Amino acid sequence: MGSGSDRLPIISVACRSSQRMTLMATQSLQQRLWRYLPLIFWMAFIFYASTNEFSASNTSRIIRPLLLWLYPNISEERIALAHFFTRKAAHFTEYAVLGLLAARAFSRSSHRLIRRYWVQFAALLIVVYGLSDEYHQTFVPSRTGSIYDSAVDTAGGLFALLVFLYLRRRWNTRSHRDPSSY
Repeated sequence: MGSGSDRLPIISVACRSSQRMTLMATQSLQQRLWRYLPLIFWMAFIFYASTNEFSASNTSRIIRPLLLWLYPNISEERIALAHFFTRKAAHFTEYAVLGLLAARAFSRSSHRLIRRYWVQFAALLIVVYGLSDEYHQTFVPSRTGSIYDSAVDTAGGLFALLVFLYLRRRWNTRSHRDPSSY
């Protein structure tokens, strides 16, 4: 039977292996947070934007004076129309950002299934979150839920997914070209 000093190399290797596993787990957690936290924070922002703070009466307090400052002779009808289109553009844009963040998170996921079907997962998130967002607004006294707004939300998110897909394919095509063609 060996002496205690014979066991030291084994203990040393075991400690290094344990430290390496801890470092890998920490890096994995950091990578997941880096991928998913922006998506989660944006979803929280969308939820907040569905409260009274971003109701039509509150956003008109910003848009109306701005339009009157830019166009002093603007009619009330045109202000109402500009306010309507500004709010729809905001819906489209906030879900386009959601789509980009979902594409970023899911396309680089450490889970093979999510990474393989990232477009479907991102599209499902966009549709479900858009519908649930409008449903949430039905409980806010100063808001109304609208299936039309859900359609605008979905269009914004899916548009962003298509742009992401296009740019990703273009990038992959460029990176796989023959270097002598440059």
